[in-house]
Amino acid sequence: MKKNLVRVATVLALSLPVSTHQAQALELKVADSFPAGHYLVRLMLKPWMDDVTKRTNGAVTFTYYPNQQIGKAADMLRLTQSGVVDIGYIGPSYVSDKMPLSEVAQLPGAFATSCQGTLAYWKSAREGVLAKQEYAPNKIKLLMAVVLPPYQVWTVKSKVETVKDMQGLKLRTTGGAQDLTLRALNAVPVRMAAPDAYESLSRGTMDGLLFPLDSVVAYGLDKLVKHGTEGVSFGSFIVAYSINQSVWDKLPDDVKKAMNEASEAITPKACADVDKEGAVTKKQMQDEGVTFDPLPEATRAEMKDKLKGVGHEWAAGLDSRGKQASAALKEFDDLLAAGSK
Repeated sequence: MKKNLVRVATVLALSLPVSTHQAQALELKVADSFPAGHYLVRLMLKPWMDDVTKRTNGAVTFTYYPNQQIGKAADMLRLTQSGVVDIGYIGPSYVSDKMPLSEVAQLPGAFATSCQGTLAYWKSAREGVLAKQEYAPNKIKLLMAVVLPPYQVWTVKSKVETVKDMQGLKLRTTGGAQDLTLRALNAVPVRMAAPDAYESLSRGTMDGLLFPLDSVVAYGLDKLVKHGTEGVSFGSFIVAYSINQSVWDKLPDDVKKAMNEASEAITPKACADVDKEGAVTKKQMQDEGVTFDPLPEATRAEMKDKLKGVGHEWAAGLDSRGKQASAALKEFDDLLAAGSK
């Protein structure tokens, strides 16, 4: 191990940006768009970095740049590919032109918990269709991911109780599959990155959001919204940290092993923690005056009926462009089914 860790210093000295080399050869640059103290950084990224440092006896450490310090969410793929950062938070929705198949984990009604979606996506993105069709061509390797709990509709003024209440609502989405979801319900998707949602909502240019519960609080949106739905999955979102493939390839085997073990350990733990935190966050929001409105059974049935074709519409559109969306959808559904047994 010690011999290999000596080699990693040489490897990283050659592969990392000059500024990183001058500071400390074993440091890797990590960047994302999350605000300081974001729950996913606390539950996933920081424990992973600490674990890697521990497993390598302190030889591999990290310099972390949160809150869009190096670039916006939509820039993270390019910045990681070019080596400006070594590990970046690459949300597939923000680069849907480059990673369209990953949205298979963001379709409505597919799963009920973060862990169900996370473990299925993890297997596909590490060794299945998504690994081969999206991560490899983009020259990045997935290190850790969480698929968020099902998104809900959050509104500033009127609450949603029927399908008719959705008509014409301008709601923030991440694009792609979420746009299809809202259009199926006659709502109006407004595509934007999460850090930009507060300003748009406070100005009144949107009626609300498609968002997961904990992220509403993480971005301060609980100060603006008044109502949240319950009972229907309006899709999800993938939070994924990936490493530049060239940097990865040059790492010694023992360092790769340490990172892989840390990744395998944090992925099921992080999604379980995300699922658990939902109940605490819900109570906090209720205390602040946000109401949670379970959708009536008739509304749930009608919405689910309207949304059941979104997955096939999504796949057909990408298949027609030469993408293997139907294969990705089948694999993801099979992995969800296997995980529920």
